[in-house]
Amino acid sequence: MKTLADIKKIAVLGAGTMGPGIAQTYAMGGYQVTMWTRSENTRNKAIASLQSQLKTFAEEGELTAEEAEAVMGRISFALTVKEAVAGADMIQETIVENRDAKTDLYNELAEYIDGDVIVASNTSAMNIFEVVPEKLLPQMIICHWYAPPHVIPLVEVVKSEQAPQEMADIAVQLLNNCGKTAVLMKKFIKGYIVNRLQQCLNREVFYLLDNGYCDAQAIDLAAKASFIPRACVLGLCKRADFGGLDMTANNYKNKSYTMPVNGDEMPTSLAKLVEEGNLGIKTGKGFYDYEGVDIEELKKKRDKQLFEIFRVTKKFMADPV
Repeated sequence: MKTLADIKKIAVLGAGTMGPGIAQTYAMGGYQVTMWTRSENTRNKAIASLQSQLKTFAEEGELTAEEAEAVMGRISFALTVKEAVAGADMIQETIVENRDAKTDLYNELAEYIDGDVIVASNTSAMNIFEVVPEKLLPQMIICHWYAPPHVIPLVEVVKSEQAPQEMADIAVQLLNNCGKTAVLMKKFIKGYIVNRLQQCLNREVFYLLDNGYCDAQAIDLAAKASFIPRACVLGLCKRADFGGLDMTANNYKNKSYTMPVNGDEMPTSLAKLVEEGNLGIKTGKGFYDYEGVDIEELKKKRDKQLFEIFRVTKKFMADPV
């Protein structure tokens, strides 16, 4: 099995939504990165994304102009999987969440790579350990990133039952060395940690919207003015310690909260927006209206504000309450 020191080259398979940010992060960590994409068009979009992202990092003082140029120089592209993974010590798969597409890719991968190469999937919705060929299971882990991956610190890591614990530990250390906050999970569960928490929040968000208790703006304002910034200091479990676990227990005993009925069904407000083709910034309208807004500038503003909040969060994490 490869050690952390053995890892020099990382192949990032997929250059769509997540690929460029993940490739940038590994390259910022000093690794040589080869990205695989099927088309020249996708490659050109990925290059444009990388250039824009690195420009923002330079503007935010996270990199000098020379360092940003060096990061870009560590990233290359390949139009075949075989070419991309040649000589790779670690592989990060980031392709579309489609079982057939992932099955095809991993079947192809199994033909090309040695047994000591670490293979990581970024899958968010499926148990990849049920998808990959049995041959790959002893070297298979999940490194689940959050968008935008070049800015959001969290990466959730979980190994297959057949993979050694040392492999997951190496991935955690590698990600930490690249500036991420890697969280090691003891075993796989669909949704990992944060997606499961977000899904519970979504259930309540749509319950409040569908039943006319408030609008989207009220929900966002309330969340941003209360538990979200508080969580930067206390998290969730420590917040309960500070509030008193007896109070938390009483909420259950007194049935202060009841789960929405049919909470797992498609929310009416969400279904209506999707049926109308209002999918968020990608279509110009969702809960909010983005008509006439420069979306790339809006995303850039988002990234700059995320930089600011995560700088504060990192400071608090380094000196916890």
